[in-house]
Amino acid sequence: MSGLNVATGLSHGNRPYAEHAATAVEKALKRAGLTRANGVMLFLTPEYAHDPEPALKAAARAAGCLQVVGCTGAGILTDEEWVLDSPGAAVMVFGGEVRLDLSHAVHNDQQAVISLCTPGALTADWLDITAPRIGAVSGDLFGQGPFKVWSGSRVADTGHVDTVITGVTSAIVASQGVQALTSPIEVAEVEGYDVMRLGNYPALNVLVQSLPAGVRKMKHLPLHLIMGGITFGDPVTAIREGRYRLNHIISANLSDNSITLSHPLHRGERLFWAMRDALASERAMRRTIEEAYNGLGSDPDFAFLFPCMGRGPHFYGNRDRDLELLKARFPGLPIIGFYGNGEIGPLDGNNHLYQYSAILGLFQHKRN
Repeated sequence: MSGLNVATGLSHGNRPYAEHAATAVEKALKRAGLTRANGVMLFLTPEYAHDPEPALKAAARAAGCLQVVGCTGAGILTDEEWVLDSPGAAVMVFGGEVRLDLSHAVHNDQQAVISLCTPGALTADWLDITAPRIGAVSGDLFGQGPFKVWSGSRVADTGHVDTVITGVTSAIVASQGVQALTSPIEVAEVEGYDVMRLGNYPALNVLVQSLPAGVRKMKHLPLHLIMGGITFGDPVTAIREGRYRLNHIISANLSDNSITLSHPLHRGERLFWAMRDALASERAMRRTIEEAYNGLGSDPDFAFLFPCMGRGPHFYGNRDRDLELLKARFPGLPIIGFYGNGEIGPLDGNNHLYQYSAILGLFQHKRN
């Protein structure tokens, strides 16, 4: 990696002390070779959500700047480690020519916008801008809150924050990581949220027949692991190229063999049944890392990683394989992120709210 003045720090312990934020900043400054920072990305665990102000002020004092941006998440991560079971702070500091700019965050159609929000502040009006977004929704393990986001070392009353990182180029890729059980099939009959028929067969029949034998024999189908994928563009290559959005199953209806989904479909759309699977997710993450690397064109200087709280160590068996793969591919790369309540990234030319996914952003200092 280059000698860019960007580095991370992490601190955690038994209680949500403000000092964790200051300690994380001090570690990051030392690693970056800085005495003060131009800006600080600060993510805190849920224990800070009721009153994050002391930690924000501690981070600002330690960094010698007021540009502290971030939020609370279900857990935090850096290239050092991930934290889900104790109060703590994850920090990335920026120095040299690299800065956090909140004043022009959504006015440059080409530059990636770091996007953080609370569940209540997530609206289509906010999400739908022409610039690509990368970020996540503030979360906790139970989805009950409170949730907080901040910028300028203060909690944002709007519930959302936009910032760009100046002096860098980026590549953003989402890893949805599901195992396809079928090829895309035309939606032949649909009533609102209920998919009645796929091709010539009832939707539920198609789903059951596509399931692995062991799952099919279960007394109750694990609907929380099964979902539909709606493809964009050429259906032949859509799954392989990640051109789909996931649509979660609400219920399987034995009365008419239909499937109720979380979002309505239209007749003629193409849907495939898919299942969450750790091995498929790991393989997809490998492809995601290479796709982002190819999009950037050379080795990155730092990275953001935003996995779903339902992914990460809970999904991979007390290991975060997404983080491990990224660290193995780029040893020494500064990485920061948090486990969220929904992931934000581009999809088919628009910004999209993902679920059960990981959003990767690779960043590189603009070189003259």
